[in-house]
Amino acid sequence: MVERIMTQHPQGKSGVNISKQKYDLIRESILSSLQAHGEMTFKDLTEDVRRRLEGKFDGSITWYVTSVKLDLEARGLIERIPKKTPQRLRIAEA
Repeated sequence: MVERIMTQHPQGKSGVNISKQKYDLIRESILSSLQAHGEMTFKDLTEDVRRRLEGKFDGSITWYVTSVKLDLEARGLIERIPKKTPQRLRIAEA
C-alpha cells in the first residue's frame, strides 16, 4: 500500500492527497533549489526542479511543484516575497 499525505493550503482551502514518496522528492528538490539560489520566480523554481528530477519522476512535475509549494507555504517553510511580480519565493525567515 502506498503511503499518502494530505497537503495543506496557505489560504485554508482543501489540500490534495498525494503519494508521500512523491511529496518528499518534490519537497526536497524545492527546498534545495531555494537554498542554492536564494529567491526564485515560481517559473524558475519549477524548471530547476524539473532539471533535478529529469528521468527520476513519474507524473506532472509542474502539478506536484504547485501542490507541494502551497503546502510548504502553509507550513511556514517557504514564503512568497510580497509585492513582487511574477511570484517570487524564498526559504521562510525563522
